[in-house]
Amino acid sequence: MSKRAWGMLIVLCGAIFIEGTDVAMLNVALPSIRADLGLSTGMLSGVVSAYVLGCGGFILLGGRAADLLGRRRMFLLWLGVFVVFSGLGGFATEGWVLLVARFLTGVAAAFMMPAGLSLITTSFSEGRQRNRALLVYAGTGAAGFALGLVIGGLLSSIGWRWVFFAPVLFSLAILIAAVPLLKEQRTPRPAGGVDLAGAATITGAMTLLVYGLVRLEHPTDGPAWTVGAFAGGVALLAAFVVIERRSATPLVRLGILRSAPLVRANLTALLLTASFFGFQFLVTLYLQELRGWSTVQTGLALLAAAADVALAPTLTPWLVQRYGNARVIFGGLLSGLAAYGLFVGVGMNWSYAAMLPSMLLIGLMFAFVYGPLTIVATEGIAEDEQGLAGGLLNSAFQFGAALGLSMVTAVSVAALGDATSAEAGLAAIRTALLVPLAATAVAALIMATGLRRRPPTPTQGTDRSGEPEEPIIVRA
Repeated sequence: MSKRAWGMLIVLCGAIFIEGTDVAMLNVALPSIRADLGLSTGMLSGVVSAYVLGCGGFILLGGRAADLLGRRRMFLLWLGVFVVFSGLGGFATEGWVLLVARFLTGVAAAFMMPAGLSLITTSFSEGRQRNRALLVYAGTGAAGFALGLVIGGLLSSIGWRWVFFAPVLFSLAILIAAVPLLKEQRTPRPAGGVDLAGAATITGAMTLLVYGLVRLEHPTDGPAWTVGAFAGGVALLAAFVVIERRSATPLVRLGILRSAPLVRANLTALLLTASFFGFQFLVTLYLQELRGWSTVQTGLALLAAAADVALAPTLTPWLVQRYGNARVIFGGLLSGLAAYGLFVGVGMNWSYAAMLPSMLLIGLMFAFVYGPLTIVATEGIAEDEQGLAGGLLNSAFQFGAALGLSMVTAVSVAALGDATSAEAGLAAIRTALLVPLAATAVAALIMATGLRRRPPTPTQGTDRSGEPEEPIIVRA
């Protein structure tokens, strides 16, 4: 790749890295925030949920906006919004300010992430070059979640407000570098007006469904509201489908969902993040509440899971070229299955050496699954729908995170009951660990349906300069 191409990729990787660390760092800083601002448990939970609501509710609209209004324009605009409201969180003196800041930071991420992904898929030629770029991009994003725990622990020891200020400084540097490095690709845009009715109904549906998932964390707290949220979300989703079928310029062309690889990739993405976020939450509870480890020690314990940052751009491209995306993803899911299975037997006095195999296997899972899923979800999609494809994939990731956290919380609370002993807490965590195990098993079954061997087909294309490129061997 040219120096400009590498510069663009580094900028976009920086943005996805800071988005991942932003989420992870906040989770580590929550106890310090509660102690300083005197927040209730409900308000503290709302600070986390506000980001999920903003991001999950608007991300599909954000993906389509990138196609319709310009990917570079959307990326730069919403990266700027991300900077402003992340900084606002650092100045908060009351809980409601944090809620507003986190919700709007989530909305900014919902528009920024699909725009960044579609900039890659429309700037690099489909095939080996784009695959490598996507694997580097996805590996960087996955590493952000793991490294964010360590960074968050270190920053929280200085002061929790730095968890908000540090992303501002890094994001400003990315924004300054992005202006000269990113160029808008000239791709055909759909004619006609904006589908406002579709935008309103899908955003409302996504927001209500995510809200329902968040409420599942406390199933006995106002169950009528939880049922109402899901019912309202499903009703708006049905209305959205009717609107899109009748619209001359639909926000989401429903025919895109006829792609079996795209559907498999999105379902697997949902289950992947459900398993990982649920596991990460349970491990944090185990290490900090049952074992008394500090936030820094907990972050370092999970650091081995970030091995994908080295493997994704080096080993994974070779495996994808040799065996194809579906087989590499399936192998990665088997690694995750083994990781969660090993940890189900966790004991009260386990040494870190006993935990390390699970952490390393999770690193392998992300290295072999996260990037290839991104390739499968965007490969073969028309350039004027790349933002939409990115929005669908990121929607799956966000829904998965909310689902995983809600399910492990609900299961662990039910398993614990009224017991308060450490032994009962450990038993509850063991029971809840079956959730990520089951989610990964289902994901592996879904990907197994795409393992049918197809003969490699040489295809001739052109690079972005219009020059013919060497034939590429395409494998399923």
